[in-house]
Formats: sequence, C-alpha cells, structure tokens
Amino acid sequence: MPVPVTGNVEFSINADNLVKVKGKNGELTLRVDPKIKVEKVDGNIIVSPIDENRETKALHGLYRALINNLVIGATEGFKKELEIIGVGFRASMNGDILELALGFSHNFYFAPPKGIAIEVDTKSSKNPRVIVTGADKVLVGQVAAKIRSLRPPEPYKGKGIRYLNEQVRKKAGKSAGR
Repeated sequence: MPVPVTGNVEFSINADNLVKVKGKNGELTLRVDPKIKVEKVDGNIIVSPIDENRETKALHGLYRALINNLVIGATEGFKKELEIIGVGFRASMNGDILELALGFSHNFYFAPPKGIAIEVDTKSSKNPRVIVTGADKVLVGQVAAKIRSLRPPEPYKGKGIRYLNEQVRKKAGKSAGR
C-alpha cells in the first residue's frame, strides 16, 4: 500500500537508507533497515521488501507505518489530550514549563523536550486538560505517558491523570463484600 505524499511535503532518501520528510511542522528523519527498499513513484512513497522471509515481511509493515507517520506528522502533527480528575488537582503553564498539583506535598514541574508543545485548557470543561502536540508521533506518546505516570488513575475513585475518554474500571470498596 503506497504512502500518499501531499503537495507541500518534501521527501528524500539517501544511499544510507536515511529517509527525510520535510513539511510545515518541521523535518523528520528515519533510518530504514537495508532489507527494505523505499522509493518515490508518482507522488507516492512505495515501501517494499527485498526478499520474502518472515523477518523482512514484518519489517516491511513496520517501516511502511513509520514512514506514513512521518508524512502525517510533517503535515498535520499529532495530539494527545490528558484529563486531570480530582479535587484540588491543578495544571498550569509557567513559561514553557508545565506545573502540576496532584495532591502530593509537592508540585511536579515538567519541561517538554524539543519539538513538543504543551497547552493547558481549563475553560472547556470542569476538569483541566493537558494537550500535548508535536510532529513526532512516538515522542508525543512518550511525553503523554510520562505525564500520566505522575499520577495514574486509581481504581477506587478514579482520581488521577487519564487520557481523554479513557475508561477506568472501578473496584468495589470494603463495604461491598458484606
């Protein structure tokens, strides 16, 4: 299945199998395994395996998906939204540093890595939302997971940081066994 390349995306691959995709959100690179052939044909990127063994077939699907994510990231970007649920739990931005009050005796301060933008939305709902955006899908997911790991949702009341629309299975408390 070819990866479509829209009009304002520059795609290049060099002799070392280093794929570069440049778009409005920045430039992303990926080193492709030598068992996989990548070429641009008629405005599409074609990813094909060199031979037909099991490992090469698995790598073929992996690199096709990774290159597709590079193209989407360079044009549209990726976004993850986290919701903070709990009495007294707050989030705010001080410059480019995210400050989280999560019910501990101290606040957490999180500085996003290069290429990641973090926003805090307190207006759209009663629970504050942390919005993580960027061009690199893997990095956006890692940053969102790191923020969520500071206070994951607990199973009794559901308090903590969760992804937007994440369903948390709640447990019954002590009195439910009677």
